[in-house]
Amino acid sequence: MTGRTRHHTTHTPEDAAALRVADWTRDYTPLTGVPDEYIGPDGKPRAHWTTFLNAFAAINHNEMDRRFASADRYIRDMGVSYRSFGDNSERAWPLSHIPLLIDEKEWAIISAGVIQRAELLDRVLSDLYGPATLISSGALPAAAVTGSGDFLRPMIGLTPRNKRWLNLYAVDIGRGPDGRWWVLGDRTQAPSGAGYALENRLVLSRAFPQLYSQMNVERLAPFFREFRDGLTSATERHDPRICLLSSGSWSETYFEQAYLARYLGFLLVEGEDLFVRDGIVYVRTIAGPKRADILWRRVDGDFCDPLELNASSRLGTPGLLNAIRSGSVNVANMPGSGLLESRALMSFLPRLARHLLGEDLLIPNIATWWCGQSHERNHVINNMQNLALASAFGQPISGWDQTLISGTDLSPQLAAQMRSDIEQRGVDYVGQEIVQLSTTPFMNHGRLEPRPFVLRVYVSATADGSWNVMPGGFCRVSDRLDARAISMRDGASSADVWLLSDKPVAATTLLPTADDINITRYLGNLPSRAADNLFWFGRYVERLEATLRLVRSLCGRGLYHAAHLENELSSAQKLQQLLRAWGALGESDKTKPAFMPSATAATLALHKSSHYGSALALTKSALRAASVIRERLSPDAWRLLYALETNLNHDSDEPISEPEAYDRANDALQLTAALSGLMKENINRVAGWRFLELGRRIERAINTCRFARHLSDQNASEGDLDVLLDLIDSHITYHSRYLIGLARKPVRDLVLLDPFNPRSVAFQVERTHDHLKNLPRLSDNGMLELPQRIAQKLATDLATSNEHDINTAMILTSERNLMSLADAIAQRFFLHGAATTPDQKWKGLV
Repeated sequence: MTGRTRHHTTHTPEDAAALRVADWTRDYTPLTGVPDEYIGPDGKPRAHWTTFLNAFAAINHNEMDRRFASADRYIRDMGVSYRSFGDNSERAWPLSHIPLLIDEKEWAIISAGVIQRAELLDRVLSDLYGPATLISSGALPAAAVTGSGDFLRPMIGLTPRNKRWLNLYAVDIGRGPDGRWWVLGDRTQAPSGAGYALENRLVLSRAFPQLYSQMNVERLAPFFREFRDGLTSATERHDPRICLLSSGSWSETYFEQAYLARYLGFLLVEGEDLFVRDGIVYVRTIAGPKRADILWRRVDGDFCDPLELNASSRLGTPGLLNAIRSGSVNVANMPGSGLLESRALMSFLPRLARHLLGEDLLIPNIATWWCGQSHERNHVINNMQNLALASAFGQPISGWDQTLISGTDLSPQLAAQMRSDIEQRGVDYVGQEIVQLSTTPFMNHGRLEPRPFVLRVYVSATADGSWNVMPGGFCRVSDRLDARAISMRDGASSADVWLLSDKPVAATTLLPTADDINITRYLGNLPSRAADNLFWFGRYVERLEATLRLVRSLCGRGLYHAAHLENELSSAQKLQQLLRAWGALGESDKTKPAFMPSATAATLALHKSSHYGSALALTKSALRAASVIRERLSPDAWRLLYALETNLNHDSDEPISEPEAYDRANDALQLTAALSGLMKENINRVAGWRFLELGRRIERAINTCRFARHLSDQNASEGDLDVLLDLIDSHITYHSRYLIGLARKPVRDLVLLDPFNPRSVAFQVERTHDHLKNLPRLSDNGMLELPQRIAQKLATDLATSNEHDINTAMILTSERNLMSLADAIAQRFFLHGAATTPDQKWKGLV
């Protein structure tokens, strides 16, 4: 012992949090002259950011990692995704783990500015499509309006039912060098991102509920409630039908559209789901046409009506503009409102604000000069190297594949060419001040770094005629420090936006209170397109199961061929014939051998996505069908579908071994069994479930007929019958009934006629008949519709047959009748036969 005292350093939780914040921010240095959200103009951290980071750092490191992992897993499992233009597949939603924080004082400035701007733009639209006094008075040049492809002449003279051209408006803003907010662009066509903002909030508030509550973050639900009430205020009917008009599953933001439709209780439709008769818009449903009162448009205005607008459009509904004229439907936002997104008009907004509102813009634009005027054109030409050159009306600049170019990036030759183009046709160009975007903290590998961001703020028209601002927004954060424009397609992330209150925020929800709930047991009338995709989703899943069973049986033949080599080889050949006819081994080709090694055949049938009948191709087809009915499937169903796709993806062209193929097929079968069980046990027994079941039952019956034709004919061996029972999973049932070995007649009876065998054709037909009886009819005349007639005859034929009646011709006839039944269901429910209903049926439809 030396007698010296050993000193121990202990850290309180507050000390530990402070050390973590210091570690996160050690290298945080904003760019010179660029405003930053964390570091204020005085060079010190802003108070609300300090409060947040201290509370954030108080969370244990391992616990924080666990919560981030949970948030990322939720995004993946829920299928939160987006699609960039030109993408063939969806991308997982990239959510920043650090929100953008804005205090109440700052938000008051933003709110006042965007409300003023929404009112201004709505008045501009009302004038341009109405009396056009702005043009006749010279306040706005006609060429700055008519030069835009979004100026829709057929809309002139039309008046919205609620007098608002804009029901939802969004504006992209950022801080300027002076620290004030500046408008970077307007979104009036069909503003996107509000649903992603809502999803961002859901993910982060679930991951950090105490932090979210502690920071007094304003809720988003009241905004969406006000938006919904604003839409319904202009309708005369007590319970109007509101539809979200989508451009389809290939839309860049289809996930958001489906999510918002489900959240707000709107019907998700596409243009082909609607039709117009006598000036009224109807939705095609399985119960016939139902009136649509309000359309929230997510389709570009020019594509809404191929009769009066873009004749090549397949996204719109013929006659929609006529329905708007008649006043029978309210469309938000009105077609033609995209005109306001042109950069040419931005240069006139400061003047128009003083002309229409008698006040200056509270949030100014970035400086913009439209080259359709001589003074502005000369300014742009003379200062080209200091400006951003952009398309005035949104089209790519001539000779470029982009709409905005920095003058500093032009070589002398290109600069000379640009000057010539502007001099010859200045109306197509604007010059804009070069924007250096302000920055916000972004967590990158355990360090906070300043990253450029753009904030999109939303404002909606309310029922009382005022405007309501979403307390938050949609924030995009660049992954590059020198970004001048931010796009999700370029790898940007999205951040939740937290508006911080000085006092506790009451918990609110869009859901009704316990005392206001109206009891309902179904979701209403099922749109024909949704029924179509549910039907085909069921068929694809059943076809996938059949393919997997064929592969597993083929590999099983290869594994256990020693006992009866000759017969087993014949069974393997028949299995490959089925797989080739299935499309799992590619198209028939005389140059290809009739029989290939089982390992090669199994690899192709499992993993070759270019073969339309392969397991992987069928999984992708099921995912495509599911993407159109995204709002009707549970997260568990999506997890299983993605797991199937992952299981069946195989990059190598080299064949896998038979045992490995057997195991992969078996694993995938377990996932399909789980998916089938989920569909059976977890989906409400309403019309959508019936179409899912119809698809599965009809496909299973068709597949079973094909198996029976190939494997139970006059030349069938005992090995063939064994394969047949394996394919329809009926070995146990057969051997529990018959002590003898495999015989053709009892096997055929079990496979085709036994109403107690859940895998038999008779059982599938009986279930199909039951489902059809419970679906709505178009007429109450007591007559059976075509699908019911075919199903009833099929059921009767099978019920009155016995094992002596079964032959190849009888099986083939049943198979063809089943395919005719599928076609009849499509004609009746999916191909909109209701549109041919006699005129007297149309009156009084709801």
